[in-house]
Amino acid sequence: MPHNQVQKSLFALLLGSMLLAGCGVHNPFCGSARPKPVLTSLVPNSASLAQVQQGLVLTANGSNFYSSSLFVWDGAVLPTTVVNSTQMQATITTTQISSPGTGQIIVHTPANLSGDLGCDSGGDSAALTFTVT
Repeated sequence: MPHNQVQKSLFALLLGSMLLAGCGVHNPFCGSARPKPVLTSLVPNSASLAQVQQGLVLTANGSNFYSSSLFVWDGAVLPTTVVNSTQMQATITTTQISSPGTGQIIVHTPANLSGDLGCDSGGDSAALTFTVT
């Protein structure tokens, strides 16, 4: 293959990879990018106020959790323990909710990029509702 044809092919590959990244296709140049976290369930999915008053360990199940991922309760970041890439925990107390009601839980993962290559990284999961009775 002639040299200029190789250059054109490499350019097309690079351009195509960068354009496809916006379509949810993995961009090979986004090696340090972290996928957006996915929150699928909370354990327990509800609790009594008495349990919260004692300090309730809440477990989030999902995927794409990293050591820097955080539990967020109604916009407030909680001290978080990431167990592995599919599970993390935080303790819910009356600081978060002092009477019966609900709270919105999300998982937030900060971006991790070493340059702007048009790569998405990190972000917030969809919210799940936690009910205190």
